[in-house]
Amino acid sequence: MRASARPLRAAIITVTTLLAYGVSPALAIPPPPVIVWHPCPENEKVQCGEMKVPADWANPGGPTVTLTMARRPALDPAHRIGALLVNPGGPGGSAVDFTFDASTFFGAQVLKQFDIVGMDPRGVGRSSPILCSQDLVDAKPSPLIETAAQYAATIEYNRKLAADCAARTGPVFAHVDTGSVVRDVDAVRVALGEQKISFYGASYGSLMGEQYAERYPERLRALVLDGVMDHTANVGTFLVQETDAAQDSFREFVAWCARDEKCVLRGQDVDKIWAALMARARAGTLSNPYEQPEKLNPATLAQAAFAAFYEPQWYSFAYYLKDATGLKARSRSSPPPPVDIVDHSFPAVICSDWYLPITGFPDLHRRLSILAARAPQMLASPLALSATVGCLGWPYAPPNPQHRIVPPAGMPPVLLIGTRHDPATSYAWSQRMAQQLGPAASLLTYEGWGHVVYNRSPCVAATADKYLLTLTRPAAGASCPAVEPKPFGVG
Repeated sequence: MRASARPLRAAIITVTTLLAYGVSPALAIPPPPVIVWHPCPENEKVQCGEMKVPADWANPGGPTVTLTMARRPALDPAHRIGALLVNPGGPGGSAVDFTFDASTFFGAQVLKQFDIVGMDPRGVGRSSPILCSQDLVDAKPSPLIETAAQYAATIEYNRKLAADCAARTGPVFAHVDTGSVVRDVDAVRVALGEQKISFYGASYGSLMGEQYAERYPERLRALVLDGVMDHTANVGTFLVQETDAAQDSFREFVAWCARDEKCVLRGQDVDKIWAALMARARAGTLSNPYEQPEKLNPATLAQAAFAAFYEPQWYSFAYYLKDATGLKARSRSSPPPPVDIVDHSFPAVICSDWYLPITGFPDLHRRLSILAARAPQMLASPLALSATVGCLGWPYAPPNPQHRIVPPAGMPPVLLIGTRHDPATSYAWSQRMAQQLGPAASLLTYEGWGHVVYNRSPCVAATADKYLLTLTRPAAGASCPAVEPKPFGVG
């Protein structure tokens, strides 16, 4: 009886597993995925593993993708709650690296009671990365397009880049949308042997969490979204709200510089300094103060500001502006070694997840004029503009375009963390996502600055930890006070 029952039981388990993936057993060829764990060479306290999944989930018998993940086991196995899957965003951020550093990010009790598991999304990092010519990536034109000729050249460049990356990467290139990644996440859940998972998604990782909750609500125990994406924004809303957020962060930097004695530009007209630097950037005479003899154009100067606003690193950025004026210049000690091929997943992922139609140069010029009027210092959001311009002429239609999330039955309570002065994911996005999710969502507002704030605010961390550990949500309208930024390297 046992011998005859065993194959039947195995068949039932296999069919159940395949149905969990949303794959028809008649089409399914590969067996359920298995992760083989081994100590990570980068960190002996973390386990690393790989598993294979279909490159195209609609064709489970076709080419495969190798997914790489890391697991930091719970420090108190006797009181283990389960697996907390994590993603740091990007798109292009490595969840494996994030797991290596989890001990410096998450609270002590979370580390005790959860396995922290980070999977590099397909096309990213160690998971069948998208590979492109370094020279071609470096030749990216400025997204601040000023002429019809530049517009046509950008379309030609984007198509050339897509062809180059597709040829070097293989079948995964056309299947790096977040919808496919969500299927991968659930395959990891099955391979881990977890009935339900908890999920922490930062920045672009929040889109992964949103779509996992939408597709697999009953397989999710808890969901924390930190720096929330709103996947309903059309191209106009996307550009305007992101630009407003970037400009708001610039104004907050100027206000800090006026009040804080640590700002090396305190007492000076920061707007005037910025305008002079922008004029030199337009003229092609502005050198990068730390990467001589590289020249900065308006787009790369705005990008330097945008990057500084993430922490925010206001103290360092003030020095950057001072040095860029020509008072001080430092050259790189030695050039980097030549690299022919580079990981470059951003455009492929963005153009798979977002439909951002521009009808021609007049349309783009009109939109850029609107943005520049709203943001005289930043001109446009570097992130939103790069995404929109980077998809001009892209040869593939997005398989996972914007749509409104309708909370499915069985969705667990969700904690949204929105930052009042976030340069990258507009606070309005957190509010709109809270509206879409309705009673299932609790919005915690951080009244400060920066992008992704779990580990920057003790109040935010305590609230998020309490929710992850006990599923207790904050009261409606809850907020956490701002924490003044500190100079880089100061605890």
